[in-house]
Amino acid sequence: GGNTIMKRIVIFLAVTFILTWGYEFGVVYPIATGGIAGIPPVATQFVIGAAMFFPALGVLITRLITGEGFKNSLIKPRAFKKSFPWFLLAWLAPAVLATIGAGVYFLAFPQDFDPSMTAMITAQQQAAAATGTGIPTETLSLMMLVQLPVAVVLGPVLNIFTTFGEEWGWRGYLMPKLGAKMRIVPCMLATGVIWGLWHAPLTALGHNYGLGYPGWPVMGILAMCVFCTVMGIIFSYVTIRTGSSLAAAIGHGALNAFVAATALFSVTGGNPFVGPLSTGIVGGSAFVVVAAVMLWDLHRREKAGSLDLPQAGLPDGIRKGDEKAAS
Repeated sequence: GGNTIMKRIVIFLAVTFILTWGYEFGVVYPIATGGIAGIPPVATQFVIGAAMFFPALGVLITRLITGEGFKNSLIKPRAFKKSFPWFLLAWLAPAVLATIGAGVYFLAFPQDFDPSMTAMITAQQQAAAATGTGIPTETLSLMMLVQLPVAVVLGPVLNIFTTFGEEWGWRGYLMPKLGAKMRIVPCMLATGVIWGLWHAPLTALGHNYGLGYPGWPVMGILAMCVFCTVMGIIFSYVTIRTGSSLAAAIGHGALNAFVAATALFSVTGGNPFVGPLSTGIVGGSAFVVVAAVMLWDLHRREKAGSLDLPQAGLPDGIRKGDEKAAS
């Protein structure tokens, strides 16, 4: 059939959304809303984190049922020399951009800047006191500051399993498939909005944007779509330049490891729609600028005919057995 790519996209999205949303409404919601008692918060985090594996499962199932096999999996990167700079960028840029955005936020809202992390340290000390242990302020502040470089260096590796679960789906399958069907700018916007909507049940539950804001949950879901579009352009860009969704997984892992760090220096914890967190329009401003430049560059390359978009799976109308027959 001439339109196999579209069929494969639809199957991938249907499988991924049905599995994820089914799991979130059926398992995560009852736990999060206290319907299932006695589950420690750490376990709840794991239960929520497990949803990150469904896009990869969506790719597996789609490739199997459409007879596509595992050709062009977008895992093995292109030549080391070409790929390495983009892997390095994916690894380090999220922390740098999150810090710049937080800097812009604290310049705009200096009254919210707390360089000595008082709010966070007080909270930690109260928690420690409740268990009958006292931790000196200096010790705590040092522990927190040490966590930041550790998050930058180790975060991407520690998070690679969960983030690959997402990125093999979004950047390793959906993005190149859509890219074979539409121009690069609409492809980036569509991938970002789809990725944002995929988060909707968790966003409605307060993930990333909290609860009780005006226009809940629609405003949070819209903000998540914007955030995912911006991040999705950056993750797509490093995937396109390396030919590997692992670059996106490393960038995504770096972002997840560092994203909460900037709130340590905020008196109030900030506003997730504004900053200092990267989910906010000011806190995320450096990401927005980089994403805009990357999007412009992809568009420029497409016009010049030099956009080397990696191909996921097989082209239109071809199944796994067909190439042998054709050759």
